[in-house]
Amino acid sequence: MTNTDAPEGLGATGRELWQAVLAEFELTEPERVILREACRTADSIDGLQARLEADGIMPALSQGRRVHPALAELRQQRITLARLWTALRVPLGEGETGRTQRRGPRGVYGVGVGA
Repeated sequence: MTNTDAPEGLGATGRELWQAVLAEFELTEPERVILREACRTADSIDGLQARLEADGIMPALSQGRRVHPALAELRQQRITLARLWTALRVPLGEGETGRTQRRGPRGVYGVGVGA
């Protein structure tokens, strides 16, 4: 049985995510590193979302109205979480069983078609 204690410094969402994944799957140490970063990212998303809800998407500024800078960062953190989750290969749906063998996206610098 592996230790499911969440790393120090995680927020509520990060701790819940950590414990839920380790309750279902046995992870290697490198996979635990990915999971830890996914949990930290989930906590960052919560913080950014709370800031947006408190300030509004377009807070009043003295020089006019602009989109809140946290909105762009929230979008980036959501992309990061999706990529970490893909790298971890944990199924997202109820109908899926076991961990998938599909690897994460190669990104813009990966091997292209016909290369």
